[in-house]
Amino acid sequence: MPRPKDAFETLYPYRLYDPDEVLDPELMYTVPEIARLLQGLDPDVELDADTEERVVAWTIPWLMVHADELVINDPVGDEPGYFGVEAADDEAETIPDDADT
Repeated sequence: MPRPKDAFETLYPYRLYDPDEVLDPELMYTVPEIARLLQGLDPDVELDADTEERVVAWTIPWLMVHADELVINDPVGDEPGYFGVEAADDEAETIPDDADT
C-alpha cells in the first residue's frame, strides 16, 4: 500500500552505481561479494541468511543491466562464477558453440 512521503523521517536520492565505481578492475568477485559492495560493505563481511538472500536478489538485475561492462570466468564444477569489470586490455573469449551453458 502506498504511503505518503511525510510518513518517512529521511529520504535519500536513489543512486545506481556503475561497475567501475564499485569493483576493483584488477579483481574478480562472486555475486554475494558484489552484493555486499553495492551496499557499501566489505565483500567478506558476514550477513545473516535473510539479508544475504535479499541483497543478492537486488544484485542480479544490476548484473544484467551492466552485462556489457563485465566479464565472467568459466566456473569449474560447483565453483561460483566470478565477475569483473571489462578492461580495454581484456581479451574476452567468444563462448564456444559446444560450451556447457
